[in-house]
Amino acid sequence: MHDRTATPKPLVSALPELKGSGRDLRIDACRGIALWCIFLDHVPNNIGSWLTLRNYGFSDAAEVFMFVSGVTCALAYGKVWRCEGWTGVIRRTLRRSWDIYAAFLLLTLSCAILVYLAGGDRLADESNTRILLDQPGATLVHAAILQYCPVNTDVLPIFVLLHLLFAPLLWLLLRGPNVMLGASLALYALVHVFGWTIPAWPSGHWAFNPLAWQLLVVLGAWWMIEGERVRPWVTSRPALVPAVLYLVFSLIIALSWRITLLDGIVPQALLKLFYPMDKSNLDPLRLLHFLALAVLAVWLVPPNRRGLTATVMRGAILCGKNSLPIYCLGVLLTLASVLALLDVSEGLAMQIALSVAGVLMMIVAATLLNLIKIKPSQQLTVAVPMGVRAEQEGWGAVGWRACSRFAQGHANLVGPAARTSSPISGLRTGKPSQLPDLLDEFGRAQGGWASPKPAAMAAKNTTATVPVGI
Repeated sequence: MHDRTATPKPLVSALPELKGSGRDLRIDACRGIALWCIFLDHVPNNIGSWLTLRNYGFSDAAEVFMFVSGVTCALAYGKVWRCEGWTGVIRRTLRRSWDIYAAFLLLTLSCAILVYLAGGDRLADESNTRILLDQPGATLVHAAILQYCPVNTDVLPIFVLLHLLFAPLLWLLLRGPNVMLGASLALYALVHVFGWTIPAWPSGHWAFNPLAWQLLVVLGAWWMIEGERVRPWVTSRPALVPAVLYLVFSLIIALSWRITLLDGIVPQALLKLFYPMDKSNLDPLRLLHFLALAVLAVWLVPPNRRGLTATVMRGAILCGKNSLPIYCLGVLLTLASVLALLDVSEGLAMQIALSVAGVLMMIVAATLLNLIKIKPSQQLTVAVPMGVRAEQEGWGAVGWRACSRFAQGHANLVGPAARTSSPISGLRTGKPSQLPDLLDEFGRAQGGWASPKPAAMAAKNTTATVPVGI
């Protein structure tokens, strides 16, 4: 009988960075910081946006977020593939896609309700919710088929499609990563040559064209597969020097758009050549800027950077671990911040206060989500002869005390020798990790039941701490 989880030898080593069970804090930190930057950038005329990438180059946090999402999807679904096969990958991608789809619809309704409670006309045009308030039926139908999005929610439909298609994408990447990356680059080029896009409503185009932005997602997944092979080239001086020069060049151009003094120094013909940049289709200059940043990041942020565990970074890591709800919260905080600027003050102090308060609220929300999230480290199911079955989600303190009492009773029955030699005595020494093996031994001795094997439990729980794209 064919084993669906069996894989050819070349594929077993195709994901070299997915073998470890630890969590790369750089991934969560990047996503968390990107979420903060997205919030700060979305509040108009906000002094806090000067802390983000947008004012210092051609790309911004959107590129970082897309690329890191490709990395996290390859990491998470790659481990699912190892443990559960392609059936598990398909099941989990569909479930995650549904989660994001439901979050998008709820966020759309929440934006409309917030704008309506704020007075309707005040933010209806800026938030692209006027048509939803005027024609709720038709607009919700278009939202349900991902053709309508309120402002700042545009990235969620992309991730719905991403997770729907990620199982076949991962299959192709594992069999021909460079070929798949080449196909993604070709599609990106065709978008810019022929103007391909996916229909949207009512504007006719997506704020983030999935046919173009897919390149960053594929690139992130490709990096997880081929990263070890290309890392020596990325970390070489021939790659670093052009990257730094391009970053300096883009810095001067970007600042000249906002600082009058530099505007007079940079030739106007050069500025007109680069501006405006097509963010919707991921302008090639934006793509090159992100790649230059990525090369610099590989140099400056090694895997075991101690700074990632510092207190100041813990908030970003928590936000990164809960990227979907924190992104949705950031959209609502943006609308609330705009209302505060209109109703209270647009002064510098108010801008700073709203920026700090918004980021702090995101951190608090992520902390609460992390506290209430149920992630049992071990799950234990025991088949007892009398048909009594333990709870699948873990015995908890009551079950553990019961095991301890049972162990004590067993030791008393068999005498002092058993108390010193029998493995069951490990239960009294406070070593829960030995519980599956001990239960197996006792079950075999009694001739009736056994616990799940540790390997099976590890396979089931191996993805519990793996981050997934938004």
